[in-house]
Amino acid sequence: QSNVHNVHTQAVVSTQSTGEQKELKWIFVGGKGGVGKTSVSCSLAVQLAKCHSSVLLISTDPAHNIADSFEQQFTRTPTPVKGVPNLQAMEVDSSPPEEGMEEVFAEGGGSEEQHNLMRSIMKDVVGNLPGLDEFIALTNIFKIVDTHHFDVVVFDTAPTGHTLRLLSIPQSIGKVLRQLVQMKSWMSGIMNSLSGSLGMNNVNIDYIDDLLPLVERLDKELKNPDLTTFVCVCIPEFLSLYETERLIQKLTALDIDTHNVVVNQVMYPDRDSKGCPSCALCAARTNMQKKYLDQIADLYEDFHVVKMPLMPVEVKGVPMLQRFGKFLQAPPDMEKLSIHDLVKDL
Repeated sequence: QSNVHNVHTQAVVSTQSTGEQKELKWIFVGGKGGVGKTSVSCSLAVQLAKCHSSVLLISTDPAHNIADSFEQQFTRTPTPVKGVPNLQAMEVDSSPPEEGMEEVFAEGGGSEEQHNLMRSIMKDVVGNLPGLDEFIALTNIFKIVDTHHFDVVVFDTAPTGHTLRLLSIPQSIGKVLRQLVQMKSWMSGIMNSLSGSLGMNNVNIDYIDDLLPLVERLDKELKNPDLTTFVCVCIPEFLSLYETERLIQKLTALDIDTHNVVVNQVMYPDRDSKGCPSCALCAARTNMQKKYLDQIADLYEDFHVVKMPLMPVEVKGVPMLQRFGKFLQAPPDMEKLSIHDLVKDL
């Protein structure tokens, strides 16, 4: 069991095991929608790029907010991030299942209409497997990482429900594929009889044998705490705290390491000469947050918890992401600083 309890960025990106420092490869950043996952993931990637030669930031959120954070457009292929050496970024959408169906069919034989009919049949039979689209997206990511030899990959994930489904896919798809391997000879006979009646060549389903090792590798790496960790991001409010606890319980059930919690948007209001918040709304929000910050301290006393202040400006653009990342590494002492001191030189 790996444990990390220091206040450096390395605590988020490394694990300490039997006295030997081992760097992670897969870092997932996630939580409830609207808590600042993208700000944390982008800032973390910027910090990592300072100590690694090749870092990849991947957005799996359909909203794809990393383009807004870096003020730069990204595509489905790794693109260098302007102003940040060693960092590339890309956006990933779950691929429609039919995009992966072409390899099922042998070349030659049959008309286009016959091929379209067989493709439609296979889409109904295989394409509706639960989680197949997320599985295709995951396998494409692993292929890209292997091809480009990235040192570290940071995921800016979709809100909790979609992300948990994504991370559970290798385990569930693996069970299905193992059953399909056992049934392959029976399936092959049926599909070849069907294709023969349509005047087509035999259907190739040997790709199932090739998929299974990849699925097993995905599952193994996601469950290896020396390679993978999940950084939970929340804000000090009831709904966010509730969802964070549910997320951590689900990750634990999936055997995915999680020991870092970033509490974002913590209020540090300006104070008057008596030390009281100078604004009634700020005082009310601060008191409300204190209740949940105390609960977070109790719930996650064995976690590495970082409290990030609510910034007076938007966290976007490379200079601001660098500053925010610096605070992830060493949170500012808000007993001595005002919130405006954090960005006065930007």
